[in-house]
Amino acid sequence: MENLALIESFSEFKDDKLIDRVTLMAILEDVFRNALKKKFGSDDNFDIIINPDKGDLEIWRNRIVVADDEVEDDNQEISLTEARKIEPDFEVGEDVSEEVKLIDLGRRSILALRQNLISKIHEHDNTTIYKQFKDLIGEIYTAEVHHIRHKAVILLDDEGNEIILPKDKQIPSDFFRKGENVRGIIEGVELKGNKPMIIMSRTAPEFLEKLFEQEIPEVFDGLITVKKVVRIPGEKAKVAVDSYDDRIDPVGACVGMKGSRIHGIVRELGNENIDVINFTNNPQLFISRALSPARVSLVTLNDETKHAEVLLKPEEVSKAIGKGGFNIRLAGQLTGYEIDVLREGVEEDVELTEFSDEIEAWIIDEFRKIGLDTAKSVLDQDVSDLVKRTDLEEETILEVVRILKEEFED
Repeated sequence: MENLALIESFSEFKDDKLIDRVTLMAILEDVFRNALKKKFGSDDNFDIIINPDKGDLEIWRNRIVVADDEVEDDNQEISLTEARKIEPDFEVGEDVSEEVKLIDLGRRSILALRQNLISKIHEHDNTTIYKQFKDLIGEIYTAEVHHIRHKAVILLDDEGNEIILPKDKQIPSDFFRKGENVRGIIEGVELKGNKPMIIMSRTAPEFLEKLFEQEIPEVFDGLITVKKVVRIPGEKAKVAVDSYDDRIDPVGACVGMKGSRIHGIVRELGNENIDVINFTNNPQLFISRALSPARVSLVTLNDETKHAEVLLKPEEVSKAIGKGGFNIRLAGQLTGYEIDVLREGVEEDVELTEFSDEIEAWIIDEFRKIGLDTAKSVLDQDVSDLVKRTDLEEETILEVVRILKEEFED
């Protein structure tokens, strides 16, 4: 059959692509009908019979027999003389079905037809991949490192789909080698042109939440609920957990004996320090727990402004603030309150913002970033430690200390 050589080349798509029989038939018919429209002006009177399993098809053109001098549309009508060349007993008014060979479409049309088919199948594949990964957003996914670039790592999954792990979605301590498997969550997917762009993240709080589901059976089974996760990727995280079964200790179950259960998660996240906290609807108690390992003496709330003042013994203050201010920052994110630390036994303190006439706002902001927002909270710190924890020069810090000390001397 003249059609066979070309159609055999189409059958490769059935084997190489994940296209079901019905979809392949629909794509093939659409492509061939477009070719017929270009060649004959219309495809309304054509029947296309496709057998994708064999890689074969037939095209039949249906026309009405008219008298020799009455042909007005040679695509819809055929003269009696031409019809009788097909079958000698045709009469005017009868229908004639004639097979159209692909070769009749012309070499250029056939090349265009094949290119159109490739394009349609790629478009179908891309749409399928887009829908597949759209359903996977927020789920953990594993792929292999294919190429390492300055701003992103390109991964390939088992199906050959390309997944992008941008630099800002990587944990700071991440180091990848070509060929190794990487886990993260599918954070998003969008069509760039007709090609899906799949984004993976290892820094999203949802990644840590999904790791809890994977690694801790009680979370997977729904016996323990992860209420909220906040992270500073690679540094510290806080996870609030709850259980509707009073017999289950959610924190103990998540951490495991001597940290056995959470150890694998910590290792996956580049030794990120993870605090697991019992969730409660009591905001004072929740804030106290969120500031762990510090022991809080008293919590005073302003629910309208979502502001909390916590009273601590002086030796507990540095624990509440934590390295780089991470602990108090995450506690605020976890509870939804802006938290200010007050020292027990200290009767008088002054907000740093009160010194805005003498200390520039950006310098005050540097102290606030590490949880220091009052004069005495700054004065209680060692100057060399403040140099390490802020972006301020020692000279600047010493000047701030001088200004603050003058306030209390006065």
